[in-house]
Amino acid sequence: MTIDGLGRFGAWRGYQGVTPQEARELEQLGYGTVWLGSSPPAELPVVESLLAATDSLTVATSIVNIWSASAKIVADSFHRVEERFPGRFLLGIGAGHPEFNGPYRKPYDALVEYLDELDEAGVPKQRRALAALGPRVLELARDRTAGALPYLVTPEHTHRARAVLGADALLATEQKLVIDEDPERAREVGRTIVPMYLGLGNYVANLRRLGFDDADVTAPGSDRLVDQLAVHGSAERVAEQLRAHLDAGADHVALQALGSDYLGTLRALAPLLRS
Repeated sequence: MTIDGLGRFGAWRGYQGVTPQEARELEQLGYGTVWLGSSPPAELPVVESLLAATDSLTVATSIVNIWSASAKIVADSFHRVEERFPGRFLLGIGAGHPEFNGPYRKPYDALVEYLDELDEAGVPKQRRALAALGPRVLELARDRTAGALPYLVTPEHTHRARAVLGADALLATEQKLVIDEDPERAREVGRTIVPMYLGLGNYVANLRRLGFDDADVTAPGSDRLVDQLAVHGSAERVAEQLRAHLDAGADHVALQALGSDYLGTLRALAPLLRS
């Protein structure tokens, strides 16, 4: 797995929300990667069907939750996928949230142990990546994996993350988006998802590090916060905001298109992102 293999832009979707036909269209539109969210289980369902339907698309998890997915089973699944589709799968893992995962101990220590188990099971460093927000876990991502998969962040975070990761590690950041030139209507769509993250301590702590205050991070989130976490406007304006992550140091941006027609949104953006 190389950074080039991901392409500059990909599509982020819950792992149960992408069909093989959709994956094929996303590949034809020019997206390099489909990111499977919503904590895919250790058996990695869906992955092979999406790879079988496409020719060069990368499929990646964003992320497998270390608390609910056994490292041994995940490693077995990785090798199964790799045998059938060599070089086209990236294993993204992360520590989830104490609000959802219990019993819960220090996530850093648990991540180290999980990576140790993946090492023992022969999952290569360059074929896995780590959900990371703060400096310590970003350093772990740099040292023990291909790189970092930040979620719910801004280009300012991307800039800071690149400084920690250095020039060579992968930085693939997620960005929510809405194509709508009416800001109030677009924010309403953004607020269908952003507030759910404002009850999760690790995200809120990271947003505070980026300069957001109590008024911003109190649900349903300030306009300033929603405007940055779920960028919106015309397709051209959204494309500019996505490129801001590349300008800040990202190698790849995973697009989470909000609203009822995610494929329509990605179709509209595709020609703009190829230029």
